[in-house]
Parts: sequence; C-alpha cells; structure tokens
Amino acid sequence: MSSMVESATQVRDTAGLTAALEAVLFTLNRPVTVLELQDILQSTLPDIEAAAVSLGQALTGRGLFLQRHQDQLQLVTDPAQADVVRRVLRPEYPSRLSPAAYETLAIIAYRQPLTRARIEEIRGVNCEAVLESLEEKGLIEETGRLDAPGTPRLFGTTMKFLQILGLSSLDELPPPPQSASTSS
Repeated sequence: MSSMVESATQVRDTAGLTAALEAVLFTLNRPVTVLELQDILQSTLPDIEAAAVSLGQALTGRGLFLQRHQDQLQLVTDPAQADVVRRVLRPEYPSRLSPAAYETLAIIAYRQPLTRARIEEIRGVNCEAVLESLEEKGLIEETGRLDAPGTPRLFGTTMKFLQILGLSSLDELPPPPQSASTSS
C-alpha cells in the first residue's frame, strides 16, 4: 500500500511540475534555460527534463508546441497553426534569404558550432556579409570562441531558426544529403 501512495504522490508531483513548467514558459514568453527553470521551479535537472518530456507529449495535437534548443525551452504556437496565426497577426513578411545565406545557414545548422574560416573553407567563398546578415536576422549567434590564435567566434543557430522551420529541436532536422565530400 505504501508504494502505491508513493507512486501516486510522484505522479501528482510530476503532473504538478509539468503544469508549473507550462505556466512559467507561457508567462515568460521567451526561451528559458534549464538552469533558470531549476531555480524558478525549485526542482532537480532530471525532474525538469521529465516535466519537459511530459509537457511536450501533452501538447501533441494542440495549438501550442514545446520547442527545445540546446539548454533552452520555449512554449510557441504549433507550426501547423501558422496560417491561422498569420491571418490574425498579419505580420510583415520577413525578407527572403539569398541562396548564399541558405547554404551558409544549412552548413551552420548541421555542423555547429563553426568558425567563419571553417564555413568559408566549406563554401569556398568569403562569408562575412552573409554571416552578418544571418546574425542581424537572429538566425545565428555567437556560441563561444575557439581556443586558437585570435580566438575566432563560433557560430550556431538560434531559437528563432527553429521557430521559422517549425522544429522543436535540431534533432528534427532531416538528414543531410549524401555527397562525395562527407567529412566534417
């Protein structure tokens, strides 16, 4: 009988933590790190992770979506509802990306974190202006510095990148196309 009570209490605690996580993410309306959530919810990392999985499953088929990028979580509109939301909000359409920007963004998405030099090595052309444009649009950001002479910036994708693609995490990216050159 004692184990049934403990199990029921644990389910209530997990359900309560999941509800609290949903409330916090809804209220903050921005990406929140797992460390922030541990502090806000006064809970352990494994419990926060379990609540995130539970919340993601609970939102399946609903109008909201739990998005995860590295150690950040955010509650967003389900991409399947984009047309409805677009009609309501009538946002300005973002400027289109050039083929060079798409190519650079794909390289970063699949191989991040990368330095500008490595991106240019892969593409075979100077990427400074393209990287600046992608950074201004909020699709990439500096994720750190390489421990090498000059400490070059490392680039990675952002939460906005996932939002535009309608992905909950980078794990949902389709596999990269096979090519003759598959080295990283």
